[in-house]
Amino acid sequence: MRATFGALLIFLVFSTACSRKPAQTGPPPPEVLVTTVTPRDVPRVLERVATLDGFINANINAQVQGYIVTRDYQEGSVVKKGDLLFQIDPRPFEAAVAQAKGTLAKDKANQVKANADEKRAMDLFNRKVISDQERDTNIAAAESSKANVEADQAAVQQAEINLGYTKITAPIDGVVGFTNNQVGDLVGPSTGPLTTMSQIDPIKAVVTAGEGPFTDFVSRHPDATERNAYIKSLDFELILGNGEMYPRKGKFYALDRNLDVKTGSIRYYVTFPNPGNILRPGQFGNVRFVADMKKGAMVIPQEAVNELQGSYQVAVVGNDNKVSIRPVKMGERIGAMWEVTEGLKPGDKVVVQGLQKAREGSTVTAKDWTPPADALVSKADQQKKP
Repeated sequence: MRATFGALLIFLVFSTACSRKPAQTGPPPPEVLVTTVTPRDVPRVLERVATLDGFINANINAQVQGYIVTRDYQEGSVVKKGDLLFQIDPRPFEAAVAQAKGTLAKDKANQVKANADEKRAMDLFNRKVISDQERDTNIAAAESSKANVEADQAAVQQAEINLGYTKITAPIDGVVGFTNNQVGDLVGPSTGPLTTMSQIDPIKAVVTAGEGPFTDFVSRHPDATERNAYIKSLDFELILGNGEMYPRKGKFYALDRNLDVKTGSIRYYVTFPNPGNILRPGQFGNVRFVADMKKGAMVIPQEAVNELQGSYQVAVVGNDNKVSIRPVKMGERIGAMWEVTEGLKPGDKVVVQGLQKAREGSTVTAKDWTPPADALVSKADQQKKP
């Protein structure tokens, strides 16, 4: 009897255990990344493509025709203004100088005689010994001799200038490029540049802005005096082709006089100190600068905004982790960010990544989104305001 009762008890316990089913649990709420809306002063940073060029570029040309006898610089080296670059054979020009000086000496001697004849003729005329015609003839001869001497002096000066042109020197401090002509070549004014040199400290960055940004810039700064002061106050950064930041700041130098009718753009120059000639003409890079500050702006990432037929929506996560879809009005784009003018308030948590999971009324797990370092940098093709 006792054994039968024990077996029955074991059976009941086993049956109860088997009849219990595990509790059903749903999937966890999807995870989204959110940013908290906070009014702040936002620097409007613009970035544009730039090409580096020499601050001064000089073509080195032969001013007289002759044969190159020496090249007196190392190609690609730094030279000072006045350093000798090429020597053209000076002998024909030395002979021309000697000939011009000989002609000048002869005509000076003739002038002495003509002046003496003029003085004697005037004395005889005053004593009524010679006629008016004889007096005028001697005066004309003296004037002619004087003109010949002046012409000879000009010829000597020109011959000496041509002789000086046989020494081709650097017109500026800078770096000299490869030569286009070798020793023994016949060169002259029509044979093209012998070489080219550039002053590259400072170096010039050539930047292009569109007509729209230029017009907006003028409308933002209509007063010419204030506009010039603003431009001169800007500090420019240069991002090199390898992505590195050039360590020295640049300053605005000049704005071109006209817009390019083909591209509808205008150029301006920014100069950067370049000790050691690290930067070279022809390099590409990006010029970046802070245009101004947007006061108290509420900005969110552009990727957080859903645009549909000209209207904009964002997904907001409430304190209960539930999603609400809100219509918003958008203002200016600032880099990868976008200003919200209506529809959000400080403290709202806006979904940045995971929008496909954020449906109206759904529950989500919100985690903070970390903005990239250059989120506020406006690329030239994204930003219309200069």
